[in-house]
Amino acid sequence: MLGTEPRMVALFSLLLCAGVIDYRTHKIPNWLTLSGTAVALIYAAFVPFTPVHGFIWALGGMTIGFVLLVPFYVLKVMGAGDVKLMAMTGAFLGASDAFNAVIATFIVGGIASIFFAAYHRVFGRMISNVKAVTELMLISAATGVKAGSPTQVVQSVGKLPYGVSIGIGTTGYVIATQLGII
Repeated sequence: MLGTEPRMVALFSLLLCAGVIDYRTHKIPNWLTLSGTAVALIYAAFVPFTPVHGFIWALGGMTIGFVLLVPFYVLKVMGAGDVKLMAMTGAFLGASDAFNAVIATFIVGGIASIFFAAYHRVFGRMISNVKAVTELMLISAATGVKAGSPTQVVQSVGKLPYGVSIGIGTTGYVIATQLGII
């Protein structure tokens, strides 16, 4: 379903732009994510992949991208721009592909985090942070009450421009799908 059609060219261009901006400024601008989301939704409404893969399909992808990343924003381990970028990506891909792109992004982000921590010699602190965030998420899930922020417990190891991971993970997923690897 995915391919070199105009919506994928637009998505890859937006992801490249977001990755470069995030790498340089550690921010992903709203104008990019919001206009990209609007383009994806409007395009899906007027030029659906198939009769059943139109606006609602794109809206579902946007929701999946948003919902899967927003807990990390709530825990303050990810920025709002990253969440909006993944929601935009989901609007271009649709629900099932958005879910798989998020998984690919998590894999790329995890690998990038390991290299980032090793390069900055903060690997032990990163492991402690992952442990603390995991504990907070489990407490929140078990009790239904929002646990405290991990920033109260642990010291940051630095800022990783996650927009780069979103771009690489999504692009890798789409290419692997086209090549029949996935």
